[in-house]
Amino acid sequence: MRVVRKVNNNVAECIDNNGQSLIAFGKGIGFPKTPYELKDLSKIDMTFYRLESSYLELINELPEDILTLSSELVTYAQGKLNGSLNPSLVFSLADHIQFAVKRLSEYKEMKLFFSNDIATLYPVETEISTEMVREINERLVVNLPDSEITSIAMHLINSQSEFKLSQEEEMIEFMIDEMTHMVEQSLDIVVEKNEFNYERFRMHMRYYLKRIRNNEQLIDNDSSVMQLIHKTKHSIYDVAVSLMDYIERHLQIKPAKEELLYLIIHINRLYEHNSSKEEEN
Repeated sequence: MRVVRKVNNNVAECIDNNGQSLIAFGKGIGFPKTPYELKDLSKIDMTFYRLESSYLELINELPEDILTLSSELVTYAQGKLNGSLNPSLVFSLADHIQFAVKRLSEYKEMKLFFSNDIATLYPVETEISTEMVREINERLVVNLPDSEITSIAMHLINSQSEFKLSQEEEMIEFMIDEMTHMVEQSLDIVVEKNEFNYERFRMHMRYYLKRIRNNEQLIDNDSSVMQLIHKTKHSIYDVAVSLMDYIERHLQIKPAKEELLYLIIHINRLYEHNSSKEEEN
C-alpha cells in the first residue's frame, strides 16, 4: 500500500494495490515523509473507501488525539460486538467525545440521566461503553459523568442498525428535514446542506430525537444559564421553543424544559455558520 498524503500522524490518504484511493487509520502511518510504501499492513487499523466529504472535513477539524482515541475505541467495540458496527461510528463518536468534553467545561450543570433501562436492555453495549468512558477519562484527563456510559451505549446501539433504515429512522430523517426548514424560515437563512456543518447538525439531531424517544432527557439545575441565553440569543431561543413544540406534536412526548439548551447550542452553531456565509456574499 502506498501512502500518498499525510492527514495527521495517525491518518493518511493511501492507494491500495488495485489503484483504489482510501483513507487509512493506523498509529504513526502519517509520520514518515510522503509518498512512501507501507509494507507492514498490520499497522493499519481501519480503512475507508469513498469516504464522504463531510467526514473528510471532520478529520481535519477534530483534534488528532480525540480522532485517534475514537478509532481505537471503535476497534475495541467491534471486537466485542463481532464487527457489527458501522465503521462511520469513528467520526460520530469522535464528534460526541469532543462535545462531551466541551459540555463538561462550559455547561457544568448540563447532564443526562444514567439509564438503568438501557443498561438492562443492552448489557453488552453498556459494559463496552463503561470501559470506553474509563479510557476516555484516562487518556484525556477528564472526569465524564456516568451518564456518558448511556450516551455512548446508545451510539453503539444505533450504529449496529444504521445499515437498515427502519420506519422509525425514516420518520426521524423526515423530522430533521422539517426542523431544518423551520430554522431557515425563522432565522432567515439558507442552510448549505452539502456542507459538513449541516451534516454535523443532522448527526446531533438524530441522536437528540432518539434520546427523547427513549426518555433519556437532560437535567440542568442552573436556570441562570437559560435566563442569560434568553436575553442574549432571543431569536435562537424562540426557534428552539418552536422545535420543541414540533417534537412534542410528532413524538407525543413532551421534552423537558432543560432540553432547550441542547437545541440552542446546535441551532446557534448552524445559524452562525450560515449567516456568516451570507454576509460574505
